[in-house]
Amino acid sequence: MLGFTPPEWAYVAAQRHGSELNQGFARTLDRKVRVSPLVPLNPSPGMLKRIEAMVETVCDLLEKGCPKVQADQIHRLQKADTVGGLTALRNMAAIGTPYAMLLYERFWGRPFAGHRDSVSELVGDGLENAIEEQLAKAGISFRKTRRAERFPGFDQAPDFMVPSEFNPKVVIEAKLTEDDGTARDKVTRIQHLHSLSIAGQVRGRRKFEVIACIAGRGFGVRREDMRKLLIATQGKIFTPKTLNRLVDCTALKGFKTK
Repeated sequence: MLGFTPPEWAYVAAQRHGSELNQGFARTLDRKVRVSPLVPLNPSPGMLKRIEAMVETVCDLLEKGCPKVQADQIHRLQKADTVGGLTALRNMAAIGTPYAMLLYERFWGRPFAGHRDSVSELVGDGLENAIEEQLAKAGISFRKTRRAERFPGFDQAPDFMVPSEFNPKVVIEAKLTEDDGTARDKVTRIQHLHSLSIAGQVRGRRKFEVIACIAGRGFGVRREDMRKLLIATQGKIFTPKTLNRLVDCTALKGFKTK
């Protein structure tokens, strides 16, 4: 009824109850129920605690309904049957509702996900635009790569190269993800850049510095992924809240002209 994906459901439940809920648990639970809907789960005490937290979260969200949002925003619960909390649910149950009013993610399935995938790059542009703003404000020359561009020495080009693609001294990867599996893949990509940076080092100096700018809840799920990211970037990790320190706390400081 919420229209949440299992990872989204687990994330909201963990935020509200402080439970050790990860996206993998939610996916596994979802699959068990879909594959064998009539087989009892027989959960362990720990599993039962997490399930209770998820169910309580659903009941609380459905009871309260959709919170107020800005005019240019749309909330996931801004649907005919959930926008008004229990009142809306009772009305829908009593008088019924046209099927067309309920055509959202839980019924659309892959077509909706296809749309979400198609706009994910636009969402990520916000992070890249913020990086561009910091570089431009400092008067730093940079090369922003386009999708599927190829450059010598890089099997996959980073998002930004400073001062240019001909002599990169600093590379920046901008990654946004809400999914822990995708976050793991992106951490691997940054680790690969780190390997390239030390492959041709001279007198212990790396070919270029690797910086990661990350956003989204996907990076906060697995601590081991963050540990790998910290090692690969030597601590040069920034989020939207800390981007104002991007230049002064990295090798980019040496390329400032303003």
